[in-house]
Amino acid sequence: SFGLGKSLEVTGAASHLAQSWLALAGEGPWLALAAVYLVTMLFTEFITNNAAAVLVFPIAHATAGALGVSFWPFVVAIMMAGSASFATPIGYQTNLMVYGPGGYRFTDYIRFGLPLNLLLAAVTICLIPLFWPFYP
Repeated sequence: SFGLGKSLEVTGAASHLAQSWLALAGEGPWLALAAVYLVTMLFTEFITNNAAAVLVFPIAHATAGALGVSFWPFVVAIMMAGSASFATPIGYQTNLMVYGPGGYRFTDYIRFGLPLNLLLAAVTICLIPLFWPFYP
C-alpha cells in the first residue's frame, strides 16, 4: 500500500483525482473534507486502515494544495476515518477476531456499525475545522 500511495503521488494520479474531487465538491473545503473522510471510511471497511490512509493521503494533500487551505484538517479526517471501521468484520483485525467466536453475522456489523460510522463522520467533519482551521 505504501508503494501504491507513493506511485499515486509521483505519477500525478493523486493530483488528477484531487481535481476530479474538486469538480464534484466545488471550491468549498468543507465538502472536500467530507469527501476525504467518506472515501477513507469506505476504504477502511474493505482494506486495512493503514492501506486506506496511505491511498487517500496523497489525494488529500493535493486537494488541500489545490484549495489553498491547511492540510491539517485533512490529516485528522484521514486518521479518524481510518480508525472508524465498524460496518464490516473485514476492515479491522479486532472485528474479525470476534466475528466467528461471537457468533456474529455480517449483517450485524452493517446494522449496528453503519449508523455508528455515519454518526462519527458527522461529528468529526463538523468539529475538525474548529480545532484545525482551514485558514490558520
